[in-house]
Amino acid sequence: MKSNNGSPVLIKKHHLEDWIGRIYTTFCVSLLVIVIVSMMYFVASKGLTTFIKDGVNVGDFLFGTKWDPNGDNPVFGALPFIVGSFATSLLAALIASPLSICAALFMNEIVPSWGKRLLQPVIELLAGIPSVVYGFVGLSVIVPLFRDVFPGQGIGIAAGSLVLSVMILPTITSIASDALSSLPKGLKESSYALGATRWQTIYSVIIPTVMPSLLTGVVLGMARAFGEALAVQMVIGNAPHVPRSLFESASTLTSVITLNMGNTVMGSVQNNALWSMALALMVMTFIFVIVVRLLERRHQL
Repeated sequence: MKSNNGSPVLIKKHHLEDWIGRIYTTFCVSLLVIVIVSMMYFVASKGLTTFIKDGVNVGDFLFGTKWDPNGDNPVFGALPFIVGSFATSLLAALIASPLSICAALFMNEIVPSWGKRLLQPVIELLAGIPSVVYGFVGLSVIVPLFRDVFPGQGIGIAAGSLVLSVMILPTITSIASDALSSLPKGLKESSYALGATRWQTIYSVIIPTVMPSLLTGVVLGMARAFGEALAVQMVIGNAPHVPRSLFESASTLTSVITLNMGNTVMGSVQNNALWSMALALMVMTFIFVIVVRLLERRHQL
């Protein structure tokens, strides 16, 4: 029966909308889980084929220093590329972290009135620039500069790290800025009430309080740098050996995969070895995510 004010009809309509929303949300979440699990299974099955079917030793793959897939006795040592990926990511994080944290402090603690109006558009612009533009600028500006100042040809770990540091600046700065802006005002006011200066408050109260969030931003920036391919590929030299200096050409996992995947036959040993590198990248991504979760849990405690 329909009442005079029509409330039963409205209740039924709300129930119908609620069920449609639940079904749609459940479908989207299920599809997302299926896609993620499928990608993980596909990469893992392809990557493990190198060791299970092709007989490549895991230790030789991870710690071997020679990469010669086309020789009479093919050798698949991925250590030079692993070292290159870690070296560029760590050095980029070391360069970008102080700059990003200082930029976030400038915007939120020193001159919050006009600091964000000045730096926020610049940070957003850096985040929107394509990777190939970073690589082209690095190839046209950074590499010739290093060639004139330092020994070598200018390409190498240093050039790749400098390009990556600019690329991960927006990530670390945004997370640090959000952490600083979410601090309760009473925390700083209490420090000022005890007679602390602005800088004493910053390095004795604010930075220790938001340190887990700052470390989270650094780890996410490293994850971003670890998975970058095109920009690093253009300035690092792509040499398959362990570099002995920052100004010697090297290579990364992503560079090797992008350069060689299209030139291999699907199912061949070399193709499977490239998938094993992709599996290593995926595992490192999981490790970065776990570290971020641990830091967030520490921040909540």
